[in-house]
Amino acid sequence: MAKPLTDSEKRKQISVRGIAGLGDVAEVRKSFNRHLHFTLVKDRNVATPRDYFFALAHTVRDHLVGRWIRTQQHYYERDPKRIYYLSLEFYMGRTLQNTMVNLGLQNACDEAIYQILKYSPETPGAPRPFSGSARSELFILPLSQLGLDLEELEEIEEDAGLGNGGLGRLAACFLDSMATLGLAAYGYGIRYEFGIFNQKIVNGWQVEEADDWLRYGNPWEKARPEYMLPVHFYGRVEHTPEGVRWLDTQVVLAMPYDTPVPGYRNNTVNTMRLWSAKAPNDFKLHDFNVGGYIEAVLDRNLAENISRVLYPNDNFFEGKELRLKQEYFVVAATLQDIIRRFKSSKFGCRDPVRTCFETFPDKVAIQLNDTHPALAIPELMRILVDVEKVDWDKAWEITKKTCAYTNHTVLPEALERWPVSMFEKLLPRHLEIIYAINQRHLDHVASLFPGDVDRLRRMSVIEEGDCKRINMAHLCVIGSHAVNGVARIHSEIVKQSVFKDFYELEPEKFQNKTNGITPRRWLLLCNPGLADTIVEKIGEGFLTDLSQLKKLLPLVNDEALIRDVAKVKQENKLKFSAFLEKEYKVKINPSSMFDVHVKRIHEYKRQLLNCLHIITLYNRIKKDPTKAFVPRTVMIGGKAAPGYHMAKMIIKLVTSIGNVVNHDPVVGDRLKVIFLENYRVSLAEKVIPAADLSQQISTAGTEASGTGNMKFMLNGALTIGTMDGANVEMAEEAGAENLFIFGMRVEDVEALDRKGYNAREYYDRLPELKQAMDQISSGFFSPKDPDCFRDIVNMLLNHDRFKVFADYEAYVACQAQVDQLYRNPREWTKKVIRNIACSGKFSSDRTITEYARDIWGVEPSDLQIPPPNLPKD
Repeated sequence: MAKPLTDSEKRKQISVRGIAGLGDVAEVRKSFNRHLHFTLVKDRNVATPRDYFFALAHTVRDHLVGRWIRTQQHYYERDPKRIYYLSLEFYMGRTLQNTMVNLGLQNACDEAIYQILKYSPETPGAPRPFSGSARSELFILPLSQLGLDLEELEEIEEDAGLGNGGLGRLAACFLDSMATLGLAAYGYGIRYEFGIFNQKIVNGWQVEEADDWLRYGNPWEKARPEYMLPVHFYGRVEHTPEGVRWLDTQVVLAMPYDTPVPGYRNNTVNTMRLWSAKAPNDFKLHDFNVGGYIEAVLDRNLAENISRVLYPNDNFFEGKELRLKQEYFVVAATLQDIIRRFKSSKFGCRDPVRTCFETFPDKVAIQLNDTHPALAIPELMRILVDVEKVDWDKAWEITKKTCAYTNHTVLPEALERWPVSMFEKLLPRHLEIIYAINQRHLDHVASLFPGDVDRLRRMSVIEEGDCKRINMAHLCVIGSHAVNGVARIHSEIVKQSVFKDFYELEPEKFQNKTNGITPRRWLLLCNPGLADTIVEKIGEGFLTDLSQLKKLLPLVNDEALIRDVAKVKQENKLKFSAFLEKEYKVKINPSSMFDVHVKRIHEYKRQLLNCLHIITLYNRIKKDPTKAFVPRTVMIGGKAAPGYHMAKMIIKLVTSIGNVVNHDPVVGDRLKVIFLENYRVSLAEKVIPAADLSQQISTAGTEASGTGNMKFMLNGALTIGTMDGANVEMAEEAGAENLFIFGMRVEDVEALDRKGYNAREYYDRLPELKQAMDQISSGFFSPKDPDCFRDIVNMLLNHDRFKVFADYEAYVACQAQVDQLYRNPREWTKKVIRNIACSGKFSSDRTITEYARDIWGVEPSDLQIPPPNLPKD
């Protein structure tokens, strides 16, 4: 088998990045050696692989800083409307390669580092390492002697895993697009010390390990202590003739850390500002006499715990006080920062030049990424009314015009509903403000629907009951001028179901903004071979205008293109096979169909339906071993929330099925099952380009959008999926006949709910389903613990909210169609090309352009800020 090309070898052949000028290469080499010699190793004589990584990161960062400063100067001079994207999650992944791609530096870095790392200083004619110092010359070992190559150098970088899944990764794609579109935009969130946990699989079970991603430092962030801000908690409220005062609070300081966000080759570098919690120096000290000093200092941790760890729940609400503290912490610090910037709009000016808030919505747009930053609404009201002394009605008008809310889920267990008692203790003034907002809101509803008490109950922000709760989604809808879902079908469900009453009240508020992904990371960076194949056919304009991929449609029958696309896929599969063999010690058949199901583990995403299909395939092979089967390598990956028992059981089932299937000599290499451990952004960048089949099989009406589905489509995988989330629009764009669509539609699910879903009907009627379930329940896949999967069996048979059995028959039949097409590689590849050609809609550039025009009231700009080495005018 031919050894697959490394990405750096591919990059040598690739036109997308252009040819690096010798001057650029020399400059990068010089900068790299300088960082390695002075910044990092200092008095050590031999550099470690991590030193090489940091030297390269600092070299690339040097190219960012001038552009970053110039971009911020540009904004201060123009004073545009600024966009503030508030999110508790930013799932950024790695930064080095993305920065090189966006700055157009990749070839120069590749060539320079290749030269530095290939030769030792003793090699005749080798480029010399750093010299000209009176100190002993640093001895740079070639990476080959360290047992590394350039890609393994990139692998040293930790993922910035400050998110759980789709919502946090969407925020990262949006930052990339906002910079690429020249918008004056800022991402605001929390600098979690520990991001999403690292997943280890031990005896088939998920085990969590802390993600100490900052252990070796983060070369991309810049601490900004000069902008540190106080955030208040607890205390009491006093109403005086002069106004309302929030007194006796406990103060936590918010320290900002800024990360540059480069646009694609436009010299724009925006800012992501993440807040870290710091205890003030007098924290609790005044409560102690001298004897309690040590305890008082140790108690500083109580304040600093706020930014310690990301809550690892996706689509699930956990009502812990620490989480509410996190939500208020990011909002309180961010709004102070926004208002400071609004007041001091001139460059270099820190004195307020604006004191009137009339123009605030003309200069500020705040986008709430789900309900997590919902406290921005009462906090902005508190600042305007209590601090800035703005009249309540005027303040409410300003707040509504400024804020907009994105809904990300329709699952009831995901909606945030905070106990009033917790608010009363932690944020007493905000509780008063929420009550006042709610009272005015209900008065308005009552005037329009007199006597409709039930409607008032449904629409209230305060939910009555044993435990009074604040419905944060209702607060967001009331306090925003725009509310959007994230795929067309989802936005319709939001209007017709979740917020039906609110839609009837203010239909003009509700919009759809179908999600998108950045084609820079999710094509150019992760799949350079495919990117180059496309460039050769249609040029590179599609990288900033993904709709240009439509130019591939007339070429669907082009034999050269069919051959090239198939070749790139096979190379990606060879490379990923080698990775799997190294990591999992499993021999993979690279000509098998790579059937991939990667996302968070959740009942609604129906990894269990996939499991039932795997068992069915296994039983068919065992029943008739001489029959010709299409070989498959099924890969399932994703993290389960640590407290989500059923999700953890699903992982155990997948690994247990794999243990049986992978070691059965009758099956051989016709079927393999791999659980991809510790699925994260950097692993997605490897597996997605290698996938043949993308599984998007949630129960219709449960997945708000999905963005993994778009990544697979863009990278040449075909989709098997339900008519749910953005799958609907993908089928519309590419033609349903070019996807494998199966199963119930939303209306079928609703009809089945009305009729009553009876899983046993399907179990009794479908012999292959019955056989698979009996094997799971009898311990066939868990011989040492026959009762291991009792909870899964019980759930599927007796209380399955997501109706796995109802779609089993259609799913298995659809998978047979997948096999049939895969037997015809040419026709398969033609469908792949059609899918790629029709994936243009799913660029986050298109999504952000729509947000900008329809919600924020700004226009994207293609203005090129001059690079730092050229004069501004």
